[in-house]
Amino acid sequence: MSTEPVVQTAAEVSAEETKESNTLKVIGWLTVGLAVAAVGFFVGRELLCRYKFNHRNPYDFYAHAGEKQTGEFGLGV
Repeated sequence: MSTEPVVQTAAEVSAEETKESNTLKVIGWLTVGLAVAAVGFFVGRELLCRYKFNHRNPYDFYAHAGEKQTGEFGLGV
């Protein structure tokens, strides 16, 4: 192993900084995109739940009114 310092030219340093800068930009934009998608899914789910809740009709309260009672009720067994 040599103990001599490694000397880099300005072009090599600039190329490395550009690669790191591009990588960080890509990672940053992907993170922003995933965050926007997550917020979109959350907002969409909330809007769908509110839409379903507000569009019930009066017959929903009597949905089980026509069902027969079980035969075990009131037999005294």
